[in-house]
Amino acid sequence: MAETIPPPPAAAASAGPSRRTRDRRAALGSVFVGIPLLAVVVTVVVMGPSGYESLHRPVPDLVTSLMSGLLRVVAECAGSVTVGALFFAAFIRARSGARRLVVDNGRDLSTVRWASLLWALSATSLAAVDAADASGQSLDRLLEPGSLAYLMSASYLPGAWVLAAVVAWTIYLMANFLGTWQPLLIMLALSILAVLAPVVVGQVLVGPQHDFGGDAAIIGTPATTILTGLVFLVAWAAARGDALGAVEARRLRWTAVVTGVIAAGTQTIIAAFMLAGSAPWESATGWLFLVRFALLGALGVLGWRATRPAAAPQHSTWTITALAALLLSAHLGITSAMTRIPPPQYFVPTSVDQVFLGYDVDSEPSPLVLLLEWRPNILFAVLTAAGIGLYLWGVRRLRQRGDAWPVGRTIAWVLGWATVFLTTSSGLGKYSSVSFSLHMILHMSLNMLGPLLLVMGGVVTLALRASTAHRRNEPAGVHEWITAMLNWRLTHAFYHPIHVFVSFVGTYYLLYLTPIFGEALRYHWSHQLMNLDFLIIGYVFYSLVIGVDHPPRPLPHIGKLGLVLAAMPFHAFFGVVIMSSETVIARNYYEYIGKWWMTDLAHDQYVGGGIAWAAGELPLIAVVIALVTQWSRQDSRRAKRVDRHLDSGIDDSFEAYNDMLNRLSGRSTTPSGTPETTATAERVPEMKDQT
Repeated sequence: MAETIPPPPAAAASAGPSRRTRDRRAALGSVFVGIPLLAVVVTVVVMGPSGYESLHRPVPDLVTSLMSGLLRVVAECAGSVTVGALFFAAFIRARSGARRLVVDNGRDLSTVRWASLLWALSATSLAAVDAADASGQSLDRLLEPGSLAYLMSASYLPGAWVLAAVVAWTIYLMANFLGTWQPLLIMLALSILAVLAPVVVGQVLVGPQHDFGGDAAIIGTPATTILTGLVFLVAWAAARGDALGAVEARRLRWTAVVTGVIAAGTQTIIAAFMLAGSAPWESATGWLFLVRFALLGALGVLGWRATRPAAAPQHSTWTITALAALLLSAHLGITSAMTRIPPPQYFVPTSVDQVFLGYDVDSEPSPLVLLLEWRPNILFAVLTAAGIGLYLWGVRRLRQRGDAWPVGRTIAWVLGWATVFLTTSSGLGKYSSVSFSLHMILHMSLNMLGPLLLVMGGVVTLALRASTAHRRNEPAGVHEWITAMLNWRLTHAFYHPIHVFVSFVGTYYLLYLTPIFGEALRYHWSHQLMNLDFLIIGYVFYSLVIGVDHPPRPLPHIGKLGLVLAAMPFHAFFGVVIMSSETVIARNYYEYIGKWWMTDLAHDQYVGGGIAWAAGELPLIAVVIALVTQWSRQDSRRAKRVDRHLDSGIDDSFEAYNDMLNRLSGRSTTPSGTPETTATAERVPEMKDQT
């Protein structure tokens, strides 16, 4: 983005927005919302009832269809602006001085407040309107007693909008009271979750290969939303003549490049999934994908030209950002319109395995099959590549400065992510959804082995050493952000030993002894969420008891040992409960999958319980041995250090102690006023002799 617009004169600023500013903002708002609204209206009118009839769904009236489409556009526009504003306030805004991590509630969060309020209102309305639209009912049916709850239970999408509405209302309330930087991260994470909810239960959840489409949507939707929101915010500010600082412009450019590349890559995967092998020109969905790619390409060309030095005198920031906002609003409108058109993958013959998993699992899972039949898990593959790539970049930066970094930590980090990738993308990950015993191996790998290796990598220490610590008169950066997170009270509470223990142990009982596990297996997004939960909880537990990084709430060695020893019997007891249970966990799901080689579900569960018992205890025993070894070495190092200090005369603690006793013995008296016995004084020579 060019930085050529000077700030407005003080007199003009005090007089309020000029007419030119008002006209520009009105035009920007009209374009940003008007183009998507127009795209949806045209799609609803042109498609008519054909989309519903092709899916054998009841056809609602035109008003219901239009209201559903229009409200979704408003919700998606408001959600994009909310996410972009939160991201800008958290990572783009350059604040300096002692209050650089203090949020200006008026300047930083004014946009968040009105955007989240609009998002909350539209999402709340959508929860009801989409229920009527999905059921083919008119809006007046919603007023009948009991009909709203019944209609909402008939589809997943209304529930997703309920989640979005709850999050949007929460963000709106928090934005009115927020004053520090750290809560912005919670608000940003919640907003991204709310944006994802309607997407992951939509078109990417249906058809063969939907595991690829779902993962691409999980990665690409936040990137596209952040990019769209940031461009609108910068264009909105440029309409008034506000210029970005040099640091803000650099951060914005890097964010735009990264999010743009992610958006283009993930949309390629989603397009291949939705077209299901058909040519783009053979369906309306294909043509719309071509237009979306053309818009992203034009946006990339515009961004490239804007960063050229010769482009600054020719184009103002307002012109560049307004064109970018125009392109992204058209992209958003096409995306919203595509939700009203059944894509080709809806009409491809689909097996039972493909309905639940996205792929077929026909072979019996022998060791050779598990070794050779891979199914790439895109989400964890991307996380692995990003984790290893950023870590090696940090190590390289340290070495360029002449600083050393232990090779063993790098090896442990790489092996940890390799374990995660192999577990989720090999035959084990492919077959873990159809066999409880194989799933338990995956669970133990993600919860025990992978995190144990990752915490030995010391990634937080590396990030702090590789990042630059800024002076107080400079804007906060990565170093300050990490430090603020480590010192945050919520982080300390999250690392409380009781919370860590309950999370680490209680997950097993809550997940497998309730219907949650059976429900999570049915949907790809919930399955991925479950795997992420395993990895995060395991990492937090091991980072507290044996990690290289200094945790926010450190424990002494005796506390670490006690925490591990307390967890061991609960893991063993869980394995015994699973092995002895007469109730088959997720029976309905496994019976519906109905694999010919899975004839005895109770026996498979018995094997899984044994795996949970053995694989859960062995890493904990290894941790106990490592803790005892660390404790012993620490005591040995402390004793050697004290001996060296005594020999060199550095440590005079014994002499100081004896001097204190001498002074006390000289002036202390008994309650009756008589001098104390000389027992204390008699001990002084003994102490001197020992020293």
